[in-house]
Amino acid sequence: MTNTAADRQRHIVHTARTTGSVDVTTLATELGVAKETVRRDLRALEEHGLVRRTHGGAYPVESAGFETTLAFRATSHVPEKRRIAAAAAELLGDAETVFVDEGFTPQLIAEALPRDRPLTVVTASLPVAGALAEAENTSVLLLGGRVRPGTLATVDHWTTKMLAGFVLDLAYIGANGISREHGLTTPDPAVSEVKAQAIRASRRTVFAGVHTKFGAVSFCRFADIGDLDTIVTSTLLPTTEAHRYALRGPQILRV
Repeated sequence: MTNTAADRQRHIVHTARTTGSVDVTTLATELGVAKETVRRDLRALEEHGLVRRTHGGAYPVESAGFETTLAFRATSHVPEKRRIAAAAAELLGDAETVFVDEGFTPQLIAEALPRDRPLTVVTASLPVAGALAEAENTSVLLLGGRVRPGTLATVDHWTTKMLAGFVLDLAYIGANGISREHGLTTPDPAVSEVKAQAIRASRRTVFAGVHTKFGAVSFCRFADIGDLDTIVTSTLLPTTEAHRYALRGPQILRV
């Protein structure tokens, strides 16, 4: 491999997307360059919105050209996602009709919902529908449409048209990125449409997501921070940062 900045940066992005994260020390060894050179490359890649830097490394940002699969999401930050999902499920209150988004954290929320009272769950996610199909007292309404292979969720006009006919008590929403400047974003316009329609159809909206989603920006914007009633994340999101989001309107829960 020739060692131009462009070549190194392509290698870094490819590695981050394949493995989920990169480490400065390992990259320096692999590429045969100084750690400072790797840090410079990571800064450049962050400026271009391709990675987010962490202490000692970076992880990939999901974009129009790159999105992690549901299978991959089920292996990353799992304990954090379980805590967030449990706290989000407790926000159900007296809601009787609930939208549950696609994605691994919403799937965990669905599994944590109470089974001891009547509940109607509307979802575009095949795994969510499967997890709840036999749950006692739970009626599952699966939205029709084209199934996206990576996330196993339905999209397109059939899905949004069906959603437009509902008035829901609560929507549990996920996103690929959440930032104060750009709101909630996702890589695929078809997915963005479903999420936006679910928020429009719901009286209350809860966003649940791990700390790495914050500050990340993807391709399609579908909601503002002020559209959310509550944000549920973990204590890995710093208090000062959580406060900045709270100033936009939503209650912030860090678990």
